[in-house]
Amino acid sequence: MSGTGRVGRPKASSRETLAEAACELFLEQGFEATSIADITTRAGVSRSSFFNYFASKSDILWAGLDERLRALDERLAQSEETDAAASVRAEILRLAEGFAPDSLALAIVNAAAMGLDTELEREAALRRARIAAAVAARLARGGSDRLRAEVAGAAWGGAVLAAVETWAHDGAGVTSLARFLDRAAAAASAIDAAPRRGTVRQLRVVVQAPDFDRALTFYRDTMGMPQAEAYEADGGARVAILDAGRATLEIANAAQVAFIDRVETDGDAPSERIRIGLEVDDAEEAAARLATAGARVEASARPTPWRSVNARLRGPADLQLTLFHELGPE
Repeated sequence: MSGTGRVGRPKASSRETLAEAACELFLEQGFEATSIADITTRAGVSRSSFFNYFASKSDILWAGLDERLRALDERLAQSEETDAAASVRAEILRLAEGFAPDSLALAIVNAAAMGLDTELEREAALRRARIAAAVAARLARGGSDRLRAEVAGAAWGGAVLAAVETWAHDGAGVTSLARFLDRAAAAASAIDAAPRRGTVRQLRVVVQAPDFDRALTFYRDTMGMPQAEAYEADGGARVAILDAGRATLEIANAAQVAFIDRVETDGDAPSERIRIGLEVDDAEEAAARLATAGARVEASARPTPWRSVNARLRGPADLQLTLFHELGPE
């Protein structure tokens, strides 16, 4: 016994059916006048099915781009390439890979007819800010100062949304987003986010450690500063040079130091003339780990007004340490 199979267009998924129904209704009666119940009735699916795919009416338009932005966030957070700016550009360009015309492109072109002008601008601003924050964090981790990283991040956020809008108006079904994103990336890349270079090539803090082996084990192995160089000389002379990442010199007056002490320690552990600040992934976790290894906690980890979490310790070689991690923009 043999059967005859039906060949034709594959059945659309519930997600695609919902998006198509929503866009039809937005065109017919406007975005604000269209309810989720209207959409599910037109699509022939249940209300619970709608929320399996979308969180709101607006999410129907932005879901495709948002999936890619989530992946962008993850890739930038995990990126370890030396050239942070090149890494950002490469990851931004990946957004265009396989990006087909969708509900967002249709909405951009028909914004006035759908009553979506205000809605699209509000939602676009959220995506621009999201991209800006992810890019700024990556550039800052690569050595850019905060201001330059934030400016460059804003440029990249604007570039992506401008490329999507231009692509939609140019005919998303007949042209590639990659073409416009590449042009937008060229404009955003013109914002120089590279760390500024002066005449000083390296900041090195030199510490005399009475117990050399203990200090080396603590800072190299427990703290996690890789050994870059090491030398020995006559008479038992030994030195190890550890890589502490990006070096900066923070110069503060007495009033600022007093303010920092009140914030970091409630004034109970005054700053010495020279205090070592070390940026870590998690100040609270690092402080606990170093305390177990023999450091003395002078002040536990706490949030600061300048959007970081700081902890103060006393490490081997009698170094006063501030461990901190940045919280990023609010």
